[in-house]
Amino acid sequence: MADGGDGVRVRVVPAIADIPTAEWDACAGNDNPFLSYAFLDALEASGSAAAETGWLPQHLALEDENGRLIGAAPLYLKTHSYGEYVFDWGWASAYERAGGRYYPKLQCAVPFTPVTGPRLLLRPDAPPRAADMLVAAMIELGRRHKVSSLHVTFPTEPEWTRLGEAGFLQRVGQQFHWRNNGYRRFDDFLDALNSRKRKQIRRERRDALAGGVEIETLTGSAIKGVHWDAFYRFYRSTSDRKWGEAYLTRAFFELLGERMAERVALVMARKGGRYVAGALNLIGRDTLYGRNWGCLGDFPFLHFEACYYRAIDFAIERGLARVEAGAQGQHKIQRGYLPVATYSAHWIRDPGFARAVEDFLARERRALAREMEMLEESLSPFKCETE
Repeated sequence: MADGGDGVRVRVVPAIADIPTAEWDACAGNDNPFLSYAFLDALEASGSAAAETGWLPQHLALEDENGRLIGAAPLYLKTHSYGEYVFDWGWASAYERAGGRYYPKLQCAVPFTPVTGPRLLLRPDAPPRAADMLVAAMIELGRRHKVSSLHVTFPTEPEWTRLGEAGFLQRVGQQFHWRNNGYRRFDDFLDALNSRKRKQIRRERRDALAGGVEIETLTGSAIKGVHWDAFYRFYRSTSDRKWGEAYLTRAFFELLGERMAERVALVMARKGGRYVAGALNLIGRDTLYGRNWGCLGDFPFLHFEACYYRAIDFAIERGLARVEAGAQGQHKIQRGYLPVATYSAHWIRDPGFARAVEDFLARERRALAREMEMLEESLSPFKCETE
């Protein structure tokens, strides 16, 4: 695509399968499972993220003079805004009402995954200008495709700052994460809460298992095909009720089990010998990432137990620093998951439209900062200093 001098060049790769596994993972690192070759290729190979579903891969590969991959970026040409978790439907509607064409657009992200992580993937020995070359290549590709916009969602904060300096508009979002403050067991975490919330959580955990519900957390070779079959039914049921369409195919979960079972923590609930609910988590270097949940039937508090409390149990047992429980959900605060900022950056080709969006984002950032401060002050379940 472009020559960056000194023999370094950037090219567009139409499938991650065209990049050697070890080369990609040398850039992605081992901290975040969603950036691994195995995960991204499972999305593409299963047909979950493909041209047919509106996610056409346009990955950037930065290579040195010997053809060695020294940097990469997961990038997709999109014909809609589904599966992103940073909502721009209002922008699309406004631009099209003004006579513009919002789609296609470019998306630098992990599809269907609202998890913060690097988007400019670099080998440890990559030259200092490598990140800037990837950013410039994204913009150049956007111009070549004549897209309305380019969106980098859930980057790290330093990347967000770098993108802002490169002219991207900066947006801030909010999630709710649990932090492990050196707890050795779940009761240590409960001891840090005020008495009312402590009692509430104990009651919820007890009631979730009422009527003979049993829960197990599986990882590695303990996860069998029967578990994936059951979980996929749960996932489809929840997707059909909430969104009307499931993003992930059954083949994706099969590939996840084949390639990444040791990085999966699958919480499965059953009653009367039949699986009735499940929660899928992926294990990072220091973080447990909650991803998907599904349930067949009405089981009070089972969602909280399977998705939040069992995740805390697992993180404490493994010595993980935090649990990221996915997008949205102020109800997570009273269960120990506190507000955390997330980031996105947006390059918009039309200068007039960019100015309008920039004004909106400035107001949105101020409002969100006030909201996060208010939520933590008013809803935090943790003991105050005087208790």
